Amino acid sequence: MRPIPTPLHDDVAHTLRERIFSGELVPGAFLDEVALAEGLGISRTPLREALKVLAAEGLVRHEPRRGCFVNQVTEQDLDDMFPVIALLEGQCAHQAALRATDADLAALEVLHTRLTDHAQARRINDYYAANFAIHEAIITLADNRWLAQVIGDLRKMVKLARLQQLHAPGRLDQSLSEHLAVFAALKARDALGAEAAMRTHITRQRAALRELARNQTTRLST
Repeated sequence: MRPIPTPLHDDVAHTLRERIFSGELVPGAFLDEVALAEGLGISRTPLREALKVLAAEGLVRHEPRRGCFVNQVTEQDLDDMFPVIALLEGQCAHQAALRATDADLAALEVLHTRLTDHAQARRINDYYAANFAIHEAIITLADNRWLAQVIGDLRKMVKLARLQQLHAPGRLDQSLSEHLAVFAALKARDALGAEAAMRTHITRQRAALRELARNQTTRLST
């Protein structure tokens, strides 16, 4: 059976999303439809459909009579989003603790071993990848597509800020300790403990991002 082809506008949305996350299309940038369509070798119809998808995700905004722009995430936006993410991912950890099988926990053990190795070797990019895999695994174990969808949309907005919280002083070791606390609760089938540990983990991510922003402001003012 042949796979169903992906609609063109979904492919275009994926391409533009990656350009936004990579910084090629910076926050506040005007999205010139004519230039983008020519560069992608497509008509403006699938491009406009793709921009609607990105607007629904919050990555771009449409201004009447002006066009589309890459959205900008403010510090207030981050302050508003992180408590919601903490609440939702905490619920995922709660459900995962109730539903995880021994095989699921064994798979998570492998991921946490990998995470620990990357932290000890100070391989931040690899740590980010392992960290993401662990969060995804816990969300999958929660088995709630609505939670997964909302968390995914919020994560895209956080990613738009392009801040790396692990570069805050001491954050890498702190993050590892938090992850191990979540995992210990999961192994103990302690749903409330897993939820609390995950909410602490997400909350401290926001604190680290706030510290980075302060340090950046200080450097620019000196």
